[in-house]
Amino acid sequence: MRFVLGVDVGGTNLVVAAVAADGSTLHALKSEATRPEEGSESVLHRMVTMAHAVMEETRRAIPKAEFIGAGVGAPGPLDTKRGVVLLTPNLGWVNLPLRDLVQQGISLPTAIDNDANCAVLGECWMGAGRGALNVIGITIGTGIGGGIVIDGRLYHGSSDSAGEIGHTTVEVNGRRCKCGNYGCLEAYASGPAIALRAVEAIEAGQPSRLPEYVNGALGKITAQTVYQAAHDGDELADEVVGDTAKFLGAGIANMINIFNPEIVVVFGGVTYAGERLFAPLRREVAKRAFKPAVAVCRIVPAELIGTAGVYGAARTFLDQRDARA
Repeated sequence: MRFVLGVDVGGTNLVVAAVAADGSTLHALKSEATRPEEGSESVLHRMVTMAHAVMEETRRAIPKAEFIGAGVGAPGPLDTKRGVVLLTPNLGWVNLPLRDLVQQGISLPTAIDNDANCAVLGECWMGAGRGALNVIGITIGTGIGGGIVIDGRLYHGSSDSAGEIGHTTVEVNGRRCKCGNYGCLEAYASGPAIALRAVEAIEAGQPSRLPEYVNGALGKITAQTVYQAAHDGDELADEVVGDTAKFLGAGIANMINIFNPEIVVVFGGVTYAGERLFAPLRREVAKRAFKPAVAVCRIVPAELIGTAGVYGAARTFLDQRDARA
């Protein structure tokens, strides 16, 4: 049985698994803290150690297991052709030849791609986007990323920068984003932005039970706190979730109008808000996007919780290998 190593490099966790080349099974999933403060050499050493452990465990379970390569998803921007991570603020990596370093460490041909791209590709292959040819993915966490699949293949653009959905503008004169622009979707609908909007409303005097969830320490309010309070009936939290749906709806409607996808997959903790988020989000999209495009598009939460990145990283290797053949 042939396998590909899937490696998902996040600012918080490293995740490695053996993925069957046909996507049918996943073996020996391992995860540990990334600890980027220890430096790139330490992170890479642990990544390679985990990879060898995954291969050994898989071979014990399946004696005829054959590993044909590895795919790595890492925060970008990247140069996928050269296999170089150009800059990752959360990891502190600059111009790191990640592909070659991993390849040397595991003695397998290796491919790399953006982590959000890999997550979207994983969902297209074996998750919520399975069977669709045109898919948009939007990943919502500390920031907002995304990926675009056209005719079954990732779209990278001219400089590997396609899919930066979080830095599309939803308010022309809006909040300043960490990227330096104003009014980016990320500045309104990322996890920290959702929490910030709730805290600002509380500090402005709007009544809410949110402070009770954090013993009065407003700085401890997170997006998950807001979702929970909304679920419990808090009016302010429900308003924040509703406004988040409007911002996301505007951003997703733009993508639907441009790319006309069959499916939009939404990733991240925001999905815990359930239909309190998805119902108004879908209504907002229906108001803003062209009706023929909306009619054929489903907006759904991701299915491969915790494993989309490793599935997609493995598929990245297979796709890049096939493109070179």
